[in-house]
Amino acid sequence: MNNAGHQQAVESLLDLTEEGFDETIKTNIYAPFWITKAALPHLPEGAVIIATSSVQAYDPSENLFDYAQTKAANVAFVKSLAKQLGPKGIRVNGVAPGPVWTPLQTSGGQPQDAIVEFGAQTPLGRPGQPAELASIYVQLAASDASYATGQIYGAAGGSGHP
Repeated sequence: MNNAGHQQAVESLLDLTEEGFDETIKTNIYAPFWITKAALPHLPEGAVIIATSSVQAYDPSENLFDYAQTKAANVAFVKSLAKQLGPKGIRVNGVAPGPVWTPLQTSGGQPQDAIVEFGAQTPLGRPGQPAELASIYVQLAASDASYATGQIYGAAGGSGHP
């Protein structure tokens, strides 16, 4: 399961430093690539790869410019790799969470004055908890999901895509 994530909110593209951009790209794109590449020779038929994308891949926030790009890249990673590995019997899927309470939010992933309203814009009116997404990952890893590959599963409290 690939769950790399670095997110820092910036008000303007002009505020995004080269170092900040590189850190986001290297964490959210490079890390899953290298981890998957290292694991691939050891994965037998029936193995499953699950990547974490984000609702940001489909409906990006104006202050998460670089993060949104990386999560869109994770969607392409899933869809392309699923086509490559399907003939080998290896499934590849992804999960695209919406607003979920994680350390990303309180460590600069959201403007700190916005934390109190985080997730309030969803139809459920609140952010999700990581435990509320766990069953999606478990189902994707289960053998009875053997026909699911190249798919992105959303969990965004009633908003977002897919």
